[in-house]
Amino acid sequence: MNTKEKIIRTSIALFNLHGERAITTNHIASSLGISPGNLYYHFKNKEDIIRQIFALYSEHLNTHFKPLGQHNEPLEQLTQYLDSLFDLMWRYHFFYDNLTDILARDDELKKNYITFQLRLLEQVKAVVIGLRDTGVITIDDEDAKELAHMLKMTVSFWTPYVKARRMTGVLEQQDIYNGIVKVLMIFKPYATPMSAPKVAQLQQHYQALAEASLPSIA
Repeated sequence: MNTKEKIIRTSIALFNLHGERAITTNHIASSLGISPGNLYYHFKNKEDIIRQIFALYSEHLNTHFKPLGQHNEPLEQLTQYLDSLFDLMWRYHFFYDNLTDILARDDELKKNYITFQLRLLEQVKAVVIGLRDTGVITIDDEDAKELAHMLKMTVSFWTPYVKARRMTGVLEQQDIYNGIVKVLMIFKPYATPMSAPKVAQLQQHYQALAEASLPSIA
């Protein structure tokens, strides 16, 4: 990795561990063992670093959240979506925790975020319609849009919801799997008789992963 990539990776790790508000560019430079001047050679300020992180986040979603493929088994592709999406939440959970504050400080980032979210909503709606057209769920067009919105809200606010209810405020791997279970619960009432058993199996699969990832007590 070059210095710029190291700054990005270290920033993400520090933001996730300590919270974005608690970390300054001096903390990032110190963690890397470089001078603040070296950091400022690559990034103008902390907001510039966060914009670059958001660009990586957006690129990941655009790459992994493609429409349902005609030759793919729809529930397998849904599983890939969920795995990829919640992996992304794990990598960048600081962004969800402090979203309102981050966007309030940076008009350019907020504009990009709003544009991206509008596009993402259409992508999620297309996935919902794709699941309907392949017989996985039963839903009309208007409800498909509302379901897409509910899915986005659940995903966006899941990690801060979990952390706010925990004294340590620390996100665990099991929380990611439990988040996928919650998303599947939203799909469940719309499942067709043919797909309902498979959706239930998926739910059990992620519940088992959540239980398996519980911290061990010595």
